[in-house]
Amino acid sequence: MTSTAQPPHRHGQDDSELTEFGYRPELKRTLGNFHTFAAGISYISILTGTFQLFYFGYGSGGAAYWWSWPMVFAGQFMVALCFAELAARYPVAGSVYNWAKKVGNPHLGWLAGWTMLVASIVSIAAVALAYQLTLPQISATFQFVGDGTGTYDVATNAVLLASGLILFTTLVNALGVKLMARINTAGVFIELIATVVLIVLFAVNITRGPDVVLETNGTGAGHSGGYLGAFLVASLASAYVMYGFDTAASLGEESLDPSRNAPRAVLRAIAASFVLGGLVLLLALMSVSGLQGDRLSTEGLQYVVLDVLGEDAGKAMLWCVFIAVTVCALAVHTAAIRLAFAMARDNNLPASARLAEVHPRFRTPILPAVVIGVLALAILLVNIRQPQIFTVVTSIGIILIYLAYLLVTGPMLVARVRGTWQPAGEGRFSLGRWGLPVNIVAVVWGAAMMLNLIWPRAAVYNATAPYHWYLRWGAVLFVGIVMGGGFAYYWFVQRHRTGVLAEHRYAPAGPPPAVASDSGSGSDSGSDSASASASEGVSS
Repeated sequence: MTSTAQPPHRHGQDDSELTEFGYRPELKRTLGNFHTFAAGISYISILTGTFQLFYFGYGSGGAAYWWSWPMVFAGQFMVALCFAELAARYPVAGSVYNWAKKVGNPHLGWLAGWTMLVASIVSIAAVALAYQLTLPQISATFQFVGDGTGTYDVATNAVLLASGLILFTTLVNALGVKLMARINTAGVFIELIATVVLIVLFAVNITRGPDVVLETNGTGAGHSGGYLGAFLVASLASAYVMYGFDTAASLGEESLDPSRNAPRAVLRAIAASFVLGGLVLLLALMSVSGLQGDRLSTEGLQYVVLDVLGEDAGKAMLWCVFIAVTVCALAVHTAAIRLAFAMARDNNLPASARLAEVHPRFRTPILPAVVIGVLALAILLVNIRQPQIFTVVTSIGIILIYLAYLLVTGPMLVARVRGTWQPAGEGRFSLGRWGLPVNIVAVVWGAAMMLNLIWPRAAVYNATAPYHWYLRWGAVLFVGIVMGGGFAYYWFVQRHRTGVLAEHRYAPAGPPPAVASDSGSGSDSGSDSASASASEGVSS
């Protein structure tokens, strides 16, 4: 779908929320309704997530792990409702960063942005690794390292394939949002059609009833808490899929009528992913020829597709999965760039002036695209001989995402309780009287799931050789270093420089408005770092 040209006064209305932050409009508004929806759903990516971690969910919890899908959706939908309300009020780049800054204070905003930025970089690497689970099943030609049976063959080849994908996403994002949107929209269109076709093909080949989702395969035997312990481990497979719906809002500065389109895109993306992804998982379990053996817990949905559809049709579907993984990685990279740009124009990153530069021709920040791509490649290289590369890298990325979301929904809840949260008016999306209970559930859910994900279980972080204590505690250590080191850097170095860079600052024609003091109380106006700390940043 293509967007239609809008009159100048329409862009002026679109930019009103942007100038409230003290930013002048710089990015080009070209994205329409379907573009923003496509950005959100391609980040979630039904086929990428389900195909990448089905093996883990089934191996950890049996067919009954399917129940984690509606469980995760219910919790994440509460978060999405809060984000939709924020998107209606503040549709700006770097959504999580700017939202936390507004409903909390500049310090929380920086911490949320930093956490989300690191999580996004890790997620690019995690998504790119899905190539290994798909391409060698299409053809052995894609197994460039060994024959796949060696101890490190799979992990090393995964890094090689993933590196090629990251180089591609870096190049596309550097060439502008319009090219990215075209590729992303085409990819999402193919993914949605392929998903519907896959559901139909599974449905006409079912061999057992829906009661299959009650089968645990005895997976609770090795857990002190019985099957509940196994189920909580298996739920990681569903938790990995349903996030990134805030991407639609993060492209708000490049979208038309974002305060209305972004909330709809956020909610439609997660709802569509839940329905379609849930049907794929359920019908896959109902149609696969057998539930015994270890192929479901090692080869995952890729095996089910080939088993049910046959060699030719199965491989055609796996090519669609390949496209889905590609556009998912592209969307994650795109969102990370907008976040880095948003933080840099507030002078909140090293070399901010360079990172916030918008290319005059492509109208996109190019340096963040390259830097983020290089860092994602570095994460892959560090894990090049790690047999657990898929679950470890994925788990760490998810934990940081949930933490970043919690740094938004938590301060938002405080603002609601204090009565300082003001949703958007003029008929735009608002939770109304449901805002407080929805927000409470979103916070409780986020905290509980983050604890579940970071728990140092051997089954997740130390399941195969080499067995080391630091691998089991790897998520706790990595997240602790990221959060502690990041905030220490901000507190002692970066906060003394923060403030909208002069070249990105909005300059109204009339006299400058009065600047509210930053009390850090969590109020909507008192937490605006773009105005409260602009003078400090400029003077330094």
